[in-house]
Amino acid sequence: MPHITIQMYPGRDAATKKRLADAILETASKELAREKEHFSVSIVDVPQDEWKQKVYDKVKTDKNTIIQPGYEM
Repeated sequence: MPHITIQMYPGRDAATKKRLADAILETASKELAREKEHFSVSIVDVPQDEWKQKVYDKVKTDKNTIIQPGYEM
């Protein structure tokens, strides 16, 4: 049962977040050949001043990160 977590800066409204989650769910369902009910999606707002510590530093060193950030901090 895949769970997808999206981390991003705050500021998007609930409707935008729902559209994003739906689009990612659609793609994941298709690519993994699983019905949508097998997935869950969460969106976590991370303040910009906490981004480096809470997200960037972790994904830069995580061997499971498939696509590395294309920016430096």
